[in-house]
Amino acid sequence: MMHRMKTISATIALLLSSAGLAAALPAARFDPGLAPFSLEVDNESIPYRVFGIYVMPGQVVNIHLHDPRAHILPGDVVLTAQSGTVRRQSREKWTWRAPSTTGLTKIVARTEAGSVQLNAFVMVPATHVAKGSLEGYRIGSYPGKLLRGLDIYRPPVGFVQVTPANRDTLIAPHFTIGQFLCKEAGGYPKFVALRERLVLKLEYLLQLVNDRGYHADTFYVMSGFRTPAYNAALGNVRYSRHQWGDAADIFIDEAPKDGRMDDLNGDGRSDVRDAIALYDLIDSQFSVPEYEVYQGGLGNYGPTHTHGPFVHVDARGFKARWGR
Repeated sequence: MMHRMKTISATIALLLSSAGLAAALPAARFDPGLAPFSLEVDNESIPYRVFGIYVMPGQVVNIHLHDPRAHILPGDVVLTAQSGTVRRQSREKWTWRAPSTTGLTKIVARTEAGSVQLNAFVMVPATHVAKGSLEGYRIGSYPGKLLRGLDIYRPPVGFVQVTPANRDTLIAPHFTIGQFLCKEAGGYPKFVALRERLVLKLEYLLQLVNDRGYHADTFYVMSGFRTPAYNAALGNVRYSRHQWGDAADIFIDEAPKDGRMDDLNGDGRSDVRDAIALYDLIDSQFSVPEYEVYQGGLGNYGPTHTHGPFVHVDARGFKARWGR
């Protein structure tokens, strides 16, 4: 009887899928990828089982474990690093000195309850950029003047080198480093600037959309990092946050996976109304206390002949809205 029921369920799923109604089936429960404890890495609180951090060669990073159970014993916590130097400061605090060589390394914090893995990218210093290029990859030049004198517009201090070997590395439970690469043509290695705060914000929003009934395993990142050279070639605004690695143009692309925004409002079309639906959902978090740390820009865009509808989000640190 059980085998027969599974066969019937599979047949119904196939019929619904062929009719374009796959979304009518119950979606698998969304796993936010939360760990049993969080790690505070310098100024960021990381609650996930896996996450990416971006450091300079030789940089000293402060790591502090926060345990919601509040009864971890000194011997219960172990932090190890694939490379670099770990020094224990107290039972739940460490420093890690990054290796002097660039590349990907791993840090793991383990307790009896579980573990957190930090995929640490040791960046290539921005001082290695020569004549607007880094190892043959075109970067361009950042504006010489800070917009409104804000420090967030200082040029990045380094860039993550992305290769075919590391492009699928998880930098959060539902995102890889390769999703944020600049769309500029050219082979590997490529380089990307990315800020942890943006990825934390995207994970927060991904859980939000799933909690509200929109199934999504990740966001389609239509545009993540943009080099200043590529940004200028697009004719985009000079101070676009994409150049600093804390902005992403996103949409939900699950039913079907076709490179376009899903029909979120159920009117049978993918258009600006679906971008507005996603925009409104994100904007509803503006006054939520847990969201305060993720304040930033939000804009919605309709389709053109080159792309479908999407929503821009960034983590600039203050509210900015457009397009609604």
